[in-house]
Amino acid sequence: MIKKLHEMGMRSEHAYTAAFASIGLSIATWAMSLNAEPGAGIARADRWGIFVGEWAPTFFGLGLALSHYEQSEGTLLASVSDIREERAAM
Repeated sequence: MIKKLHEMGMRSEHAYTAAFASIGLSIATWAMSLNAEPGAGIARADRWGIFVGEWAPTFFGLGLALSHYEQSEGTLLASVSDIREERAAM
């Protein structure tokens, strides 16, 4: 799966960016749920925040796996366009 994602152009930086974005989205979801559903209470807002917050560790793990794959392949410091050009030349 990691190899396929890498071949599609996904880099470890993309996964790390998604992880940090999901942390921000978790806070935003919690705040929006708290304000949009005042009768539901803080427990419902907490559940929404935790649900979205669970995505961050998944993306961090995916980023680590991609990073290890990039290190073993030798493309850790290469850009996506460099990798595509190299594959096209083969």
